[in-house]
Amino acid sequence: MTPGYEYALAAMIFLGLVDLVYKRGAAAGIAAHQFLMVQAWCFTPAITLYGLATGTLAPERGMAWGMGAGLFVFVALYNFARSLKSGSASIVAPIFRLSFTVTALLAVLVLGEPLTLYTLAGLALALAAVWLLLGAESGALPAAGTMRRALVQAVIAMAAMGVANFFYKMGALTGGSPASFITGQAATFLPLATAFAWRVDGGLRTTRAAWTHAGTAAALFLLALVLLFESLARGKASVLVPISQMGFVITAAFGLAFLGEPFTLRKGAGLAFALAALACLAKS
Repeated sequence: MTPGYEYALAAMIFLGLVDLVYKRGAAAGIAAHQFLMVQAWCFTPAITLYGLATGTLAPERGMAWGMGAGLFVFVALYNFARSLKSGSASIVAPIFRLSFTVTALLAVLVLGEPLTLYTLAGLALALAAVWLLLGAESGALPAAGTMRRALVQAVIAMAAMGVANFFYKMGALTGGSPASFITGQAATFLPLATAFAWRVDGGLRTTRAAWTHAGTAAALFLLALVLLFESLARGKASVLVPISQMGFVITAAFGLAFLGEPFTLRKGAGLAFALAALACLAKS
């Protein structure tokens, strides 16, 4: 089994739950910039306390990679949240999680990670799973112009998150701790999110719904990032990042089980392909 697989699988679960919270926040009418600002306000003290409690927070090279990741994570999450306002979550979330293809490509081209037969099969199955889930609810799409804008935002979010995840691998290669790297990320993300929200609203405005949803997202995102960093410290980014980014499996399963979303053969096939992809990537 691929070293670090168990950490990547746990990260996948938490990232899938983050997607659900973003979906619920968009449905509650929370503006994307306010959501990210409150998430940053909750996330930054949480990672700082985590680092202090574990004794792993210290200035190191990994922080610089974390600061770079913070910029790309902000671009990714802002566009993801915006796309959910006008696009179908069943389409936007799978596109967003295609970021693993960008990370895997960078890992192969820059770090020289090998592409085994199992890795190629896993990536192919993951792409097939996303394609199947993309069309699972095609009968309930928004208007063409609105959907086109949401798709552009989702693609931007996908590319930015792919680069951010590659920065995670680079940070892990420095031998630093998750707390130091993620604190560096928060040091960039917090002022960007706050300044952007200030500019849009002409001040700092929040709602109770924003604190509820964004606070929950911050806690889940923190757990996911710590687990992802730990996995990348042990194994290949071209394998582990695709596993972690398949949280759409959790999103789809949760929607079926608890949100009353209809089950279709295509959606079932998509979930089956996703599970097969996880099995192949685990053996890579």
